[in-house]
Amino acid sequence: MEEKLKQELFYRLQEKGARLMGVADLRGIAGGELETGVSVAVPVPREIVRDLQTAPTLAYYEAYNRLNAQLNEIVVAGADFLRASGYRVFANTTDTVKTDDNWRSPLPHKTVAVHAGLGWIGKNCLLVTEQYGGAVRLSSLLTDAPLPFDRPVDASRCGSCAVCAQSCPAQALTGTTWTPGIEREKLFDWKKCYPEQLRRMKAATGIETDLCGLCFAVCPYTQRYLREE
Repeated sequence: MEEKLKQELFYRLQEKGARLMGVADLRGIAGGELETGVSVAVPVPREIVRDLQTAPTLAYYEAYNRLNAQLNEIVVAGADFLRASGYRVFANTTDTVKTDDNWRSPLPHKTVAVHAGLGWIGKNCLLVTEQYGGAVRLSSLLTDAPLPFDRPVDASRCGSCAVCAQSCPAQALTGTTWTPGIEREKLFDWKKCYPEQLRRMKAATGIETDLCGLCFAVCPYTQRYLREE
C-alpha cells in the first residue's frame, strides 16, 4: 500500500511536469511532525543555459519565474492528493518559503533533494544532478504520509573539478568539496555572491534582481546535459 501511494503521488507530480522526484527521510532535520519530504525538480531549458555562460539574460529571468510557478503547481497538486488520501501535508511554495537576513531558509529545497537522492551539493553550493547538472529548479513538500524513502546522496561527485569556483566573477566560491553537514560558509560567501548577481543582471538586462547562473552553466554535468540534446 505504501509503495502504491508513492507511485500514485509520483504519477500526479509527473502529470504537472516534474522530471526528477524523490522521497526524503527528514527525521531530526525538518523539525515538527511532518518529517517526510518529497523533492521535485524541473530542468532549465538548454537554450537558456547556453546563453548564461556569457551573461544573465531576460529569457533566464522569465524562465526562472515561469518554472517557479510550475513548481508551485506541482507541489500543490501533490499536497492536494496526499491531503485527500488522509494525510497532513505542507507545500513549500514560493509564497511560504522565506529567507532571513543571512540568505537562509528554514529547510532549503536542496537539502530535501539531497536526502531524497536527486543529487549532491556542488562546489557552487547548488544541487547538482546526474541528469541535468545544476540546471534545475527545485521545490518540495512535507508530509506525514508513509512514503518509502529513497536513498540519500551522501558524497560529492565533483571530484577535483572546480570550474565553477574558477569561473565565479565574485570569487564567492571556495572550491571546497561538499560533505553532509558541512557549513555553508565553507563552500561560499553569500555577501560576495549577492551584490555581484545584482550587478551582472542589471548590466545585462536592466533588471535589478539576484540572478546570475554562471556557476551552474559551466558545470561539466550541466555541459553534458547541453550536449545530449
